[in-house]
Amino acid sequence: MAIQWFPGHMHLTRQAIAERVKEIDVVIEVLDARLPGSSANPLLQEMTGHKPRLKILNKQDLADAVQTKAWLDWYNAQSETRAIALDASEPAPTKRLIEQCKLLAPGRGGMAKPMRVLICGVPNVGKSTLINSMSGKTQAKTGNEAGVTKLEQRIVLADDFYLWDTPGMLWPRIIVEKSGFNLAASGAVGRNAYDEELVVLELLIYLQKHYAPLLDARYKLGLDAAEIAALHDDELLTLIGKKRGAVMSGGRVNLQKAAELVLTDFRDAILGRISLETPAEFEAWLAEGQQKDAERQARKDALASARKRARAPRDNAAGAAGKKTDKASGSKPSAAKR
Repeated sequence: MAIQWFPGHMHLTRQAIAERVKEIDVVIEVLDARLPGSSANPLLQEMTGHKPRLKILNKQDLADAVQTKAWLDWYNAQSETRAIALDASEPAPTKRLIEQCKLLAPGRGGMAKPMRVLICGVPNVGKSTLINSMSGKTQAKTGNEAGVTKLEQRIVLADDFYLWDTPGMLWPRIIVEKSGFNLAASGAVGRNAYDEELVVLELLIYLQKHYAPLLDARYKLGLDAAEIAALHDDELLTLIGKKRGAVMSGGRVNLQKAAELVLTDFRDAILGRISLETPAEFEAWLAEGQQKDAERQARKDALASARKRARAPRDNAAGAAGKKTDKASGSKPSAAKR
C-alpha cells in the first residue's frame, strides 16, 4: 500500500517556493531527526538544488542519538550542504542558524546585502515551533498535526537576516513505500490518507528488530528481545492491546485503539528515543523505489505505444475510405485532407 498526500494548498506552496527561491541566498530544510531521509523532500531538492542548503535535524531529543550522528555525517559529506541537530530545548537556535547560513553564503550580511533565507520542510517537523523559539515570540502557528501553516510569511531574525517561512509540503508521489509509512507514523501525513493499523504494523516490524527492549519496557510484555522479534506483527499488536487494556466485550482486542496507543507513544517519545531509518537503509529503499518507478514508467510508455499502434490502422483505413469517397463523387479532396 503506497501512502500519498498532496492537498491543494501544497500545490500553491510549490508555486510560491519556485518563485521565492529566485532571490534566496540559503535554503533551510527542517527534517524530522527520527526519519531524516524520508522527511527530506525530493521536490524541494529539485527546485532549490542550485542553492546552498542547511539541513536541520529537528526533534533530536526524540531520536536515537547514535543514528542522528550518522545522519549528520551523511549530510555534511554532501556538497554545498551543512547539517545540524536541534530540539525545543536549544538555548540559542538563532545564533547557530545564522552562523551556519553565513558559512554557506559568506558574501551576504550587513544592511547592503542582507541574508535572505527560505525555511521549508514537510508537515509536522516542528518548523513553526522552531521559528517561534528563534524569534522570541509567536509568529508561526503550531500544532501536533499536519498542515497547520497555510501561508508564506516573512520573519526578521536580525536587521540583516530575513527568513521566509513556507507551509509544510510533501511531494505529489512518494516512490519510497517505507518513507510513506514513516511519514505517516511521525504525523507528517493527513489522517485521512492512511490506515492507522497498517502504519503501526509497519512501525512494529521495525521496532521489533531494532528496539525490542523499549517495547518490553513500555508494554510489560515479559519477553526477551528474541521472543519479541519472533512474533508476527499482528500478534504483537494484539498483545500490546491486551497489556494496555484495549479490550472489548468478549475479550476481543480493539486493534484500532491499540494502534492509536502505539502511535501516540511513538510520536511523544514515551517509548524512548527512536530513529526509523539509517542512511544505508534509506539509500537501499530509495534505490528500490527508483527502480520500481522506472519499471512503472516503462510499462506506461509501452501501453501508450501499443495504443498508438492500434489506432494507426484505423486512422489509415479512415483516410483511404475518405479518398475513395472523393474519387467516387468526383470532388476534390478538402483542404484538411490535402
